[in-house]
Amino acid sequence: MTSTQAEIDRTRLGTLSVLAWIGDPAEGHDMPYLLAYSLGDGPQGPEAAGEAARALLAENKLSVGDKVEDGRNDPAGFPVQIVLADNQVALTLPGLNATCTVPDEWVEAASESGQAYFLFATRPWPEAVPGRPVDAAMLQAFAGDEEVLATSAHCLLAVRRLQQ
Repeated sequence: MTSTQAEIDRTRLGTLSVLAWIGDPAEGHDMPYLLAYSLGDGPQGPEAAGEAARALLAENKLSVGDKVEDGRNDPAGFPVQIVLADNQVALTLPGLNATCTVPDEWVEAASESGQAYFLFATRPWPEAVPGRPVDAAMLQAFAGDEEVLATSAHCLLAVRRLQQ
């Protein structure tokens, strides 16, 4: 008997970026968030980047839509993991690693709650280029868009700390 396993061409994703923010603590929304997204700048363009993102999520048994996967109970066995060290978050998925600098308020919220809400968008966001500021209106327009939310993976993750 022969079996085949599809190998995802991760170059189709293009540049993978990660953005961190927290909700407004004054409104009781102090959840730390991480958003992973492609710029859609891979060799085959934005559509191929979206397809590659969906394939990557499926390969890791992460659903898209409104189901929130809970990775807090077994963080070592969950395919998405984050590790916090000072103001740096390391995000890992099988075959992918990314780091993100997070603000002090994110560190404080993550330290208090021990968790973060992670979204992996399958729709590329070419306007959010690393090194350029993303203001609240841009973030809300993308991360709050119903289509983006409906086609993203949603996870609650345990925030693990680097042992020093």
